[in-house]
Amino acid sequence: MTDQFTKLTSKDFMSDQDIRWCPGCGDYSVLANVQRVMPELGIPRENFVFVSGIGCSSRFPYYMNTYGFHTIHGRAPAFATGIKASRPELSVWVVTGDGDGLSIGGNHMLHTIRRNIDIQILLFNNRVYGLTKGQYSPTSQLGMQTSSSPDGSIDHPVDPLAFALGAGATFVARAIDVDGAHLQQLLERAYRHPGTALIEILQNCPVYNDNEWLEVEDRKSRTDAALVLEDGEPLLFGSEDRRRGIGFHGGIATVVELEKGEDPIAAGVAVHNERYQTPAYAFALATLRRPEFPLPIGVFRAVETATYDALLEGQVAAAVVKRGAGSLHDLLYSGDTWTVDPS
Repeated sequence: MTDQFTKLTSKDFMSDQDIRWCPGCGDYSVLANVQRVMPELGIPRENFVFVSGIGCSSRFPYYMNTYGFHTIHGRAPAFATGIKASRPELSVWVVTGDGDGLSIGGNHMLHTIRRNIDIQILLFNNRVYGLTKGQYSPTSQLGMQTSSSPDGSIDHPVDPLAFALGAGATFVARAIDVDGAHLQQLLERAYRHPGTALIEILQNCPVYNDNEWLEVEDRKSRTDAALVLEDGEPLLFGSEDRRRGIGFHGGIATVVELEKGEDPIAAGVAVHNERYQTPAYAFALATLRRPEFPLPIGVFRAVETATYDALLEGQVAAAVVKRGAGSLHDLLYSGDTWTVDPS
């Protein structure tokens, strides 16, 4: 057991395994920033569990010096649900990709989110199947040419955040793989949130879908291409010379061009509120697309409601009070039993 007075560092969370991702992969940055945040959460290392499915991102548990499960394709949320329900004191993190989490794993993801299990889900989105050599994924753009769509994908893509909001997610955020400081803030907020916290991490695949998120990854273009969400602040983006904002009229988003020195709220720019009980506003933000609008980055929604694991624990406690602690031996040998003669 880790001494509660021992200060952990990021090195304590680095395993002895060789990291096997392609050079330039955004997964390296995500891993490094997760390892930097873990010591700041103030819990013993042995109380962390990382759960993954199948895909490049799903190698994550090998590289974390914590407990972990590398499970089967798309089923990480189901395993995480079982772990958290049976051991509520543990900090359970799911690491998945746009293919693993939203294709074969879409059903498991939906029900985990709607139940509001107190876990953190990190969904790496590079809009391609990287591990299996570059086929189009559920989040790939229309017309994307890949080995499985040589004439261009005709599938309408899934938006991870709109999906999560539609399932009733209580904490939804978006981060960029290379913006370490911001990613660390979101990771800590996700941990502190009581309930399912999903962070979509825009992640670059340099081999099969390079520069997919270049506009928001590059510091020079990020000013105009990204909308940084700050609770209680106007939805502003752009440089000082060309300041713009996002307003909503009849529920429809519009870009508001601001004169120098003009008050943004008076001009019709909306003020970000991540605490609306209805997900309608957060959903409207999630629908903003490039190049017509900037891409929102940050926390879209953060509200509190009862978690599945707490409700389950309450039901179990109530049952014990009503019926007693019970005995597994008595349960197995109650009612009709049979003895099988091995001969």
